[in-house]
Amino acid sequence: MNKHLNLHKDRSILNTQLPLRFVHVVRRFGPVGGMERYVWELSTQLQQLGHLITVVCERSYVVKPHGITVIELGEVAPRPRWVAALRFDHRFSRWLESNPQPNSIIFSHERISSHDITTFHGSLFASVLDKPWWKLISLRIAMQLFLERRELANSIFIIPNSYQIKKLVAHYYPDYSYKLTDPITPGVASSSVRKFKKVPTNGGVIGFVGKEWKRKGLQFAVEIVEQLQKSRPNLQFVVVGPAASEVRHLFSNWSGGFVLTEWYGQVDYSQFDVLIHPAKIEPYGMVISEAMAAKVPVVVSDACGASDDVSAEAGSILSLDSPVKNWVEALNNQLNRKNHVPQFIRSWNDVAQEYVLVCNELIKQSRFGTSVPSDIVEEVPDISSACTQIGLTRHS
Repeated sequence: MNKHLNLHKDRSILNTQLPLRFVHVVRRFGPVGGMERYVWELSTQLQQLGHLITVVCERSYVVKPHGITVIELGEVAPRPRWVAALRFDHRFSRWLESNPQPNSIIFSHERISSHDITTFHGSLFASVLDKPWWKLISLRIAMQLFLERRELANSIFIIPNSYQIKKLVAHYYPDYSYKLTDPITPGVASSSVRKFKKVPTNGGVIGFVGKEWKRKGLQFAVEIVEQLQKSRPNLQFVVVGPAASEVRHLFSNWSGGFVLTEWYGQVDYSQFDVLIHPAKIEPYGMVISEAMAAKVPVVVSDACGASDDVSAEAGSILSLDSPVKNWVEALNNQLNRKNHVPQFIRSWNDVAQEYVLVCNELIKQSRFGTSVPSDIVEEVPDISSACTQIGLTRHS
């Protein structure tokens, strides 16, 4: 069951909580990736709720939003990744030392060490510990594990962006599981909606969206769609994301029936009759919720965090261990459906208001003790009942 904020029930509680001061730390600011869009949308919505927002980043990729202070620290070489993370953390720490933020709540979206709350967006690097020991003898692995553990250790709260991530954090870092809130999943922006239509029995359009095509299961998707084309010879497979040169070899046996398009800006999901997303690892998978928001049915793997939001009416969830024929059948069933797909609705305003509830729990707890600075918040209401209602985990 989804545990999202009931705006009608909880709005009166939130209206007493202005203004809070937030510092969001992210290396790239702007909608240039899944995590970056999350931070950009969240910051914008929190500002519109009346809160005071500062974003500290390497570089801003958008015109600085009105009412948001954006601090650019300068870009660092992106690789090795652990070195880039250390250098950015060092720059942020120096900035924080020169610009103390005693009355702000610091949100980390990166591997930094000076923060109050971290939002965990991606896969856990600690999963590498499941490999044989001789594959772990590496400076890169040691440093990535150090950075990940330090990020969690220095957090008062850990916000996962899906139930899958929450379970993984609790599994690999049980000492920090008490810091976990329930997930605050991404919102979905409005887009064009697919009009319900009867798909021809010999055709249809299957969509795949994702730049990181190996992790997101494109090779398996190609195999599935290729099998389905035997019974639907006019079936089209549209791949949006990677450069054609990267993935054309996957279609070496095809004589046609596919389109390769690089990802530029917004994706028009309404062109698809079904979205397929057989990802091997997917902490959330915003393409899934975006497709459902466009009323496009989905067929996804259970390795996707967003699978928790896929109802039986919206599509199918399969294990990656399921044979190809099961995936083919699931796609065919969605193409043959005779009813509308319910629209998935999850606003970024919902996301922002859930963050406010977590922040008020933080204010009530150890960081500020029993004395809450008056310039952080006018009044700290009792939000215990609100946390229970919306599923936020409270810890004492």
